[in-house]
Amino acid sequence: MIKEIRSTITYTNLALIPMFFRKKYHQKTDEQLVQALVGGQQAAFNELYQRYYARMKGYFKQMLGQHGRAEDYAQDLFLKVIEKAHYFNPKYRFSTWIYTIASNMCKNSYRSKKNKKIDYVEELETLDKVGRNIPNRLDKIQFNIHLEEALLELKPQHRECFILRYKEELSIKEIASIMDIPDGTVKSRLYYVLRRLAKQLKIYKNILHDNP
Repeated sequence: MIKEIRSTITYTNLALIPMFFRKKYHQKTDEQLVQALVGGQQAAFNELYQRYYARMKGYFKQMLGQHGRAEDYAQDLFLKVIEKAHYFNPKYRFSTWIYTIASNMCKNSYRSKKNKKIDYVEELETLDKVGRNIPNRLDKIQFNIHLEEALLELKPQHRECFILRYKEELSIKEIASIMDIPDGTVKSRLYYVLRRLAKQLKIYKNILHDNP
């Protein structure tokens, strides 16, 4: 049944998939939806897609750049969700699982394009959590330009830590699980990034601190 769902979706624009019987599924947890997906219920997949597509596309855009690439990667990610659903352990959070798959996709992309420069700033996009704290007198667009340029200079593993923490607002433990590193390594990478950004964006230094 999973193969049938995959073949149907592979040749469909994922953004146009209708939400069948949404009322039946919208109160289920992510983990329950995955179990339903394993049982061949396409409506469960549709609900997961509605919950996570925009977030995951935003994550890929922050990590990889171009809007078009982000859409392609997000669609590939949901095909992987279908293919790997039977491997999911419902004892763990679905959000951590899907970000782990997405993180591995980014790593593979970096390896295959190691010597190519990523066009990271195709369009301006505010990092919401940070943006909300910028004093009104500051130019938000200019801030985003400077921040995007500064993030571009970071190593992928440092950039990913920052995005998962401040854009996706995940916990230290969730980031550690996604990146398969100790909690202490996540903290040290964030500390390094915040210190570096504080030096490069001195005027914004007061908003670049972690909020526990």
